[in-house]
Amino acid sequence: MIPGKDTQVEKNEGQKEKFGTFALFDIEHFLRRIIKNWYWFVFMLFIGYTISWVYSKYYAQNVYASDLSLSISNNTSSYFTPNQSINFIWGQGGNQDGIYLKKMLLSRSHNEFLVKELDLFVNYSTKGAIKSTYLDKYDSPVSLEIDKKHLQQINYPITLLPKGNGSYEVVLPEEGQSTNLYSYEAEGFQNISNYERPANKILKVNEWYTSPNLRFKLIQNPTVPKLELKNIIVSLGSVNQTVNDIVSTIGVEFDKEISTIMIITKKGYNLNNTVNFLNKSVNELQKKRLEDKNTVNKNTEAYLQGNLDKIRKKLDSSAAVLNYLKTSEKLYNIKNRDERSLDKIKELEAKKADIVSKLSSLNNIRNTLQSQNFDKMIATNAAGFEDGFFTATVAELKAMYAKREEMASIYKPSSEPMKEINRLISEAKMGSSNSLRNYYNKYYDEINRIDREVASANSDLSSFPEKERKYLDAERGYNMIEATYNSLLGRQNETQMNVATNKSDITVIDPAKNLGQGPISPNIKLAKIAIISIMLLLPLLFILVGELLDNKIRNIKELLSATKIPLLGVIGNNSNENMLTVLEQPKSSVSEAFRGIRANMRFLMNNDDEKGKVILITSSIGGEGKTYVSINLASVMGLSDKKTILLGMDLRKPKIFGDFKIDNKYGISNYLTGEVNIDDIVNKTNIPNLDVATSGPIPPNPSELLMSQKNIKFIEELKERYDFIIIDSPPVGLVADSYELMKHSDANIYVVRHEYTEKYMLKMITDKYHNDEIKHLGLVYNDYNTKQGYGYGYGYGYGYGYGYGYFDEDKNYKEPLLIRIRNRVQMFFNKK
Repeated sequence: MIPGKDTQVEKNEGQKEKFGTFALFDIEHFLRRIIKNWYWFVFMLFIGYTISWVYSKYYAQNVYASDLSLSISNNTSSYFTPNQSINFIWGQGGNQDGIYLKKMLLSRSHNEFLVKELDLFVNYSTKGAIKSTYLDKYDSPVSLEIDKKHLQQINYPITLLPKGNGSYEVVLPEEGQSTNLYSYEAEGFQNISNYERPANKILKVNEWYTSPNLRFKLIQNPTVPKLELKNIIVSLGSVNQTVNDIVSTIGVEFDKEISTIMIITKKGYNLNNTVNFLNKSVNELQKKRLEDKNTVNKNTEAYLQGNLDKIRKKLDSSAAVLNYLKTSEKLYNIKNRDERSLDKIKELEAKKADIVSKLSSLNNIRNTLQSQNFDKMIATNAAGFEDGFFTATVAELKAMYAKREEMASIYKPSSEPMKEINRLISEAKMGSSNSLRNYYNKYYDEINRIDREVASANSDLSSFPEKERKYLDAERGYNMIEATYNSLLGRQNETQMNVATNKSDITVIDPAKNLGQGPISPNIKLAKIAIISIMLLLPLLFILVGELLDNKIRNIKELLSATKIPLLGVIGNNSNENMLTVLEQPKSSVSEAFRGIRANMRFLMNNDDEKGKVILITSSIGGEGKTYVSINLASVMGLSDKKTILLGMDLRKPKIFGDFKIDNKYGISNYLTGEVNIDDIVNKTNIPNLDVATSGPIPPNPSELLMSQKNIKFIEELKERYDFIIIDSPPVGLVADSYELMKHSDANIYVVRHEYTEKYMLKMITDKYHNDEIKHLGLVYNDYNTKQGYGYGYGYGYGYGYGYGYFDEDKNYKEPLLIRIRNRVQMFFNKK
């Protein structure tokens, strides 16, 4: 039975469109190509591992992180140290003080102070053969002290080479000196005249180095570094850029369980540098907080004392009036007093007096804010409120006013930086004004409510005589002044207590330490995996792209599935130097494959006709092996005692004569033009039953000759003489001659060459076959790699394969590795 012919195909229009259409991607062949190219994956694995090792050892710049935890107490009472008693929701839900501390830690003013205090704009590193390593100031035996009055070139590496005895050679780059220099006093750039590159110089500790673009001296560090450095590379940066870089590496978080515990993290290329910075930053913050608290508390105490002095005078005057009425008017014992109403009025007026006192403090805060006299600020609790947003806004305003004053010496009022700082100040002022307005509205609403209730209570006292009402009014006035005095006195006592017990409300729980923490990035393990994965993906991607772009036939099963054309046989690779494989290697697997094709031929032909059978062999293009198949199929027919003739009808490209050592002077082209007769072109071969008619000289009109009536009569006459007529015809992908000849053939063989024939080339022959334009058609799969086994891709196993001692090639056969592994596994399980 011929593979592909045992199934009837319903040739409806939908199926016809699918005939000749191959899958875009052959996963089976793709996997085999991966296995075949395994050594590339091993090689790329080695390369990837090498690259990842070199990267991690010489190029990966480690980033370290240190952290510091601190506790914020909740007994603060000023703008610059806001109280936490009010539930101002920010970040950690209720941690009002955090908004100020975080702003302070990330503020430009705080970090700029640290940059200038610690000279953080001076960066230290050392360079090995490949990799540079960042250093802390105290990792180096010496540090740089720059002359801030002298213009300096920033981002310009200064190399210090130790020369012994406290001396160092200063080596500057060969190129790169600039005339645009930085001023650390003005924090801006200035241009100078051109100058020659400063020469290298031996510099001792505490000796000044001076050049047009640099001025500094070396200071011996108090601690001896653990590592001996062959070079120290120093680079200066601008204050602004250094501050921005530092702020971007600081993180502030709050403990999830205790919101008053703050965790501050600093990242950097040097662990000691991050540790020193964090400890210094918090230490300065503690000092600043204590100064702010003292300033505000003392201002508040002075303000309250002044108000107490004024109220005391009013209280004395009111007491004198009340005593006079008691002694002169004898009104101290009023009968039928409505004590209930009087007590209510007294309570309401005491509340009003307290609110009026708070309004006075609120006016002081507003006026101080408008006058920008922050040194005279009083605490917000003097006005009876705590507001974290307001206090943080005031702190921002104070810092921005100071910054604007500093910038005014550098920038013009109309410049963009000045416009931006003015915009930020306006936004902060609006925010603080809105906060104060809310408290004003709240206090005035409360006073209006009290006044209404007092008026209602006064109606109950209208029945008293005029003199008695006069006494009651004097008594109420005294009570109101007394309530105000007591309220101020209570706030003064609180403020005096704060001053007496004042200390920083920041307590460090765990200071930053160098505990030998490992780097937090880069993730070397992940980087190694990524590098190795990328290197392994390269050959995989290369194979994938090649597979997608490869349009050649490689899979027998896919070929039959796409074309639905019967398969006559599979022919292995021809290892012989010429095309006469059947004659010279009769016991080879290839010869046996041709015998299989001969046996399968009977399924294509109509065997009722007793005349000779015409078998036409063609292909898509040249080079696919149609002539090779023609010669060997004809040889198999002749060796089976069937009188056979091989016709070389590929008139454009004659081939057959060379293998049979026949003179091609006269051939089919001469016969069709009438120059010779049939007997003149028929040549005998070493096989008694096999004759050959070569194509002859190349004619100018091969198509007309092949499609002529004389050629048809020629074939009919040969059918009377021979059992089989094998026609080696032109490829159908190049010319249409073979299609005309197929009308007169009993069987048509279409040769497809493994990994050579393009898939799209089969579309035309497939369409004609399924449209019944061509009949009796079968495929021969040529040049298949027998090391894969003929059964690969199709289950019929044509050609048998090597390894069974049956064919001549078996003596040199070595099973592929995968086959050997499979066989060992099968043997292992069969023993069980």
